Amino acid sequence: MKDKFVGKNRIPMHPHQFQPESLMMSYGYHPEWSEGAIKCPIFQTSTFVFSSAEQGKRYFELAYGLKEAEEGEVQGLIYSRLNNPDLEILENRLTLWDGAEEAAVFESGMSAITTVMLEFLRPGDLLLYSTPLYGGTQHFIEEVLPEWGINILAFSPSDSLERIEECLAGSGNRDQLAMIYVETPANPTNTLIDLEWMKRLKEGHSVHGKEVILTVDNTYMGPLWQHPLKHGADLVVYSATKYIGGHSDVIAGAVLGSKNRMQRVKKLRTFLGNMTGPWTGWLLMRSLETLKVRMEQQVANAIQVAHFLQQHPAVERVYYPGLLTEHDGHQYQVYKRQCSSPGAMISFDVYGGEEEAFAVMNQLKMIHLAVSLGSTESLVQHPYTMTHAGLNETEKLQEGITEKMIRLSVGVENINDLLWDLGQALDSVLASQPQTAALIEEA
Repeated sequence: MKDKFVGKNRIPMHPHQFQPESLMMSYGYHPEWSEGAIKCPIFQTSTFVFSSAEQGKRYFELAYGLKEAEEGEVQGLIYSRLNNPDLEILENRLTLWDGAEEAAVFESGMSAITTVMLEFLRPGDLLLYSTPLYGGTQHFIEEVLPEWGINILAFSPSDSLERIEECLAGSGNRDQLAMIYVETPANPTNTLIDLEWMKRLKEGHSVHGKEVILTVDNTYMGPLWQHPLKHGADLVVYSATKYIGGHSDVIAGAVLGSKNRMQRVKKLRTFLGNMTGPWTGWLLMRSLETLKVRMEQQVANAIQVAHFLQQHPAVERVYYPGLLTEHDGHQYQVYKRQCSSPGAMISFDVYGGEEEAFAVMNQLKMIHLAVSLGSTESLVQHPYTMTHAGLNETEKLQEGITEKMIRLSVGVENINDLLWDLGQALDSVLASQPQTAALIEEA
């Protein structure tokens, strides 16, 4: 039975091409494999039994790359640090949304990100990255990688392609460029990075037999609203805790890409031991079944919330791709070309500063104050003092992260309740803090 779980156990060909949201219910699994269970069981086991010594030998030959697989042959189950039915079926299903050849799931988003960087970067290499990034990613890049002899160079989403090229030329490490790492939209400013530009950079600097790897963190848009692999990315990474998990009850990460690159990622994952376990794999498979329904409701809510915030007198500015117009120039063009939806992440500035932002968050009745995103419940947090607290004041200001900014992850609640809660919290600040009203009068 165990051999039936490995590899891409695809649904038989039909004249009708099923969509990912339909395939999430059964792709890669057949009930007859597990006593007719409609859902894949949790394979809570550390090891798997071989039918013969010869079979065990063959499995290890393939696992360690000692021999090539024959046509149609797949890697057999050995040990849950290497592979597990829940993990493999989950990974097969994840590939469908992004059109990837392979996927690898990890115990956290940071373990996915750091494994990619450790595999494709070597001492002396240069990593070019966009700012702002998720705080943990930025800390790893700026505080850890330089200790291992890896050079780093940051650029701003507002930089032109020519400006980025100038910075590369002036870095003294242009010929050592090995990876471009971007997060788009940027966390928490929602600024978009042009992946067509990044593709041109990658291709222009992939010389002397050395390929530059373009890696995109797609957590903010999730697997539904943006597909970086279709825009020239080599690898796409996710904090699967967010939209993929979507229920604030699991920590996980994912990497997707071509077969040859993912073989390298999975090999390092095997020896770092940071793959996800069967329970997490099972939970994520459950979540994938409702991914499209959840994300569509979240974006429908977010569009209304963004317009509401834009009109509220206590709000100075709203950062949301869905509010971009032709007057926003290149950002608007990137959004229309790259994204199929504005997403459900909103940041907004209140008039004032930290005091006013805190007052709004503390007054909320239904929306929770917590540092995550993409789940069914709506969440707010203060990037300046929370998720991006590790940046110094200069870095925060350069990246557009101010004390008056609030980040909002919109959930699936009733839209009228969301608007009421935000409205009463913002109204209370206007009523209780005269200085806020004075700032609005000045504006």
